[in-house]
Amino acid sequence: GLKLGILQVANGLSLRRSSLRKSILAYPLVSVTAMFVCGVLFWGGFNWSLELANTEEFCISCHVMRSNVFVEYKKTIHYSNRTGVRATCPDCHVPKEWRHKVIRKIGASNELLHWFIGTIDTREKFEARRLKLANYVWSAMKKTNSQECRNCHGAAFMNLGAQKTQAGIFHKLGAKWGETCIDCHKGIAHSLPNDYDTDAFIDTLHERAEREKVECKTCHKGMASAKDGDKWD
Repeated sequence: GLKLGILQVANGLSLRRSSLRKSILAYPLVSVTAMFVCGVLFWGGFNWSLELANTEEFCISCHVMRSNVFVEYKKTIHYSNRTGVRATCPDCHVPKEWRHKVIRKIGASNELLHWFIGTIDTREKFEARRLKLANYVWSAMKKTNSQECRNCHGAAFMNLGAQKTQAGIFHKLGAKWGETCIDCHKGIAHSLPNDYDTDAFIDTLHERAEREKVECKTCHKGMASAKDGDKWD
């Protein structure tokens, strides 16, 4: 009885496949049109879902983001400024190019897993892992030459003379040193981790500035310095 049932099911499937094949051959235009419409609907639905997950509203629907980094971001110039031009979550954390965007979304599935198992579901847990999370983002931005920043800030079009003196000098030096935006601008939109070694970064910057003969008073306003021509180090 079981074998007979299996044979009947198999024969039924075979007949359906045969019928479908005959229908496609008999009505090629209708078949091609139907496949095209199905393809458009699938592609449209996929892209709609992709863009839906690429909004600030979607990002802060998670309480971990809404209660931690989003609160910090709202205090920065990227959130509110005199011109009203904003950089939202996906502008900085999701690539613009479609291929890289999809890869980033696939990688985000790991974040969903950790959200589900509660890895950072409290402020204390988040802060404990903050440096590791920040290093992951900084490393990713380093690899893309801070493309997320360059989508808006074109280094080649910066008027260094119109910037503050120290900013203009270090933007020029940064290009010479082969640095990228995130090398200096960590913490630009979110607070730095409590265990981030700020002193080490400042020490390195001081050493490099000294080699480039950058005067201390360039950054340290009001600091005493030698008169021109004194050749005082």
